[in-house]
Amino acid sequence: MNASADQRVRNLQAGGERGLLRGSRKGLEKESLRVTRDGHIARTRHPAGLGSALCHSEITTDYSEALLELVTPAFRDADEAIERLTALHQYTATQIDDELLWATSMPCLVGGDDSIPIADYGHSNVGWMKHVYRRGLDWRYGRAMQAIAGIHFNYSFSEAFLRAVQEREGDARPFATFRSDFYFRLIRNFQRHGWLVPYLMGASPAICKSFTQGRNLDFESFSPHTFYTPHATSLRMSDIGYKNNAQAALNISYNDLDSYVDSLRRAIRTPDPDYARIGTRVDGEWRQLNTNILQIENEYYSFVRPKAAARSGEQPTCALRRAGVEYVEIRALDLDPFSPIGITPDQMVFLETLLLFCLLSDSPPVDAAEQSHINANQGLVARSGRDPDLTLYRGDGKRVRLRDWARELFDAMEGPAELLDEIHGDARYRHVLARYRARVDNAELTPSAQVLAEMAANREEFVEFGLRVSAAHAQTLRNTPLDPAIRSRLARQATESLAEQARLEAADEPAFEAFLHAYFEQEPTCGS
Repeated sequence: MNASADQRVRNLQAGGERGLLRGSRKGLEKESLRVTRDGHIARTRHPAGLGSALCHSEITTDYSEALLELVTPAFRDADEAIERLTALHQYTATQIDDELLWATSMPCLVGGDDSIPIADYGHSNVGWMKHVYRRGLDWRYGRAMQAIAGIHFNYSFSEAFLRAVQEREGDARPFATFRSDFYFRLIRNFQRHGWLVPYLMGASPAICKSFTQGRNLDFESFSPHTFYTPHATSLRMSDIGYKNNAQAALNISYNDLDSYVDSLRRAIRTPDPDYARIGTRVDGEWRQLNTNILQIENEYYSFVRPKAAARSGEQPTCALRRAGVEYVEIRALDLDPFSPIGITPDQMVFLETLLLFCLLSDSPPVDAAEQSHINANQGLVARSGRDPDLTLYRGDGKRVRLRDWARELFDAMEGPAELLDEIHGDARYRHVLARYRARVDNAELTPSAQVLAEMAANREEFVEFGLRVSAAHAQTLRNTPLDPAIRSRLARQATESLAEQARLEAADEPAFEAFLHAYFEQEPTCGS
């Protein structure tokens, strides 16, 4: 593994392709709950000053009406993505009155499912479909899981770099085919090594007991109203969060584009008897889009997704069939509660280094046995990652200490970090790598340990910690001047997005059942 990555780094250093890596693009999608000053999920509607959640390209909602999602374009410079996300936070902070953006991934006080309002996108067919899909998630998993927030890192290598590598490797396949294979190499290795992200950056070791309605799901009590696991890194990515046991039996393949699309579409086509008992439309009320294992592709939760820009109304798997993989979406990041925007420049630098390493390392196919070990490793690190004696499964099925494996990976990432430093003309990648390596040797430096340490030092419940840091971030954001030109642009986008939603709702449309039928009938045209 390490030798292959090192050799490919040297080949890039010797050739002209390395400079083309400058064109790689980074984007961010950051979720945050709107909450009241007493720590409850906001019951107010999506603020009009933020525009239409259906039609705004940068400010929308995820599952809940209270779960904001701020989306940046993809930039060549990571600092530009950070600046755009900061501006979106600053603008949003001025539009939500006295509410706060919750700074942690795990929710604040949860007063049962009724306290989590499902997002409303209006009465156009596309808006209603988004709402009904979320109703289905409620019936299938409950709303509490859907109130968890994360941050997604979108990354694409420049087309010029990919074409140069394709030429160097003498690959005569169509470019889109080569590019998809290239990204799946990265994805398989990120699955193998992505547990590093929750270990190094996980920041959700504790939850409010209201999240489980007081049920103790193999936790310890940190305090009267807080559950925790002493060595947890990311309960968000554990069996109580996105890695929900309901999807554990799905066998989604990441070995190539066709296998991925086929296995995902099989889950979308296959009826599920438990979901059939829920029904689709009961007594005139829509409960879910269909009764299949997955209603749509996005219902499948994963550490990493291959992505292609979809056309209006196009299913994601059809977009992948048409265009091939255009970028990857890394979904393993908790919100950093110590950052006003939930992420730091160091995190983006480290992620880029890790992704380049995953791309340059040998990446054999993943069989069922290895996939089960990958899934187990992700769960082990989420629940017990800071345990100094924790062992993980290696590819051969043997167990190895997390710290020993992590040190090997950091050694192997030195080459990619060196390459990126040469391209950018500084030493930031190696410096960041060194800072994160220190977290392997001393788990108390990890955000998950720091969260627990602050809660203990201040004798705080989880919700008290969340309120304190959320209020501090709100003050920082509101006291930092926002460029008037940016404020004007975002206000204009809000107005235009509301007008666009009104146009959609005024247009003649088919009945919702016919609209859904046409949407799902894309299936034959995009392969099987």
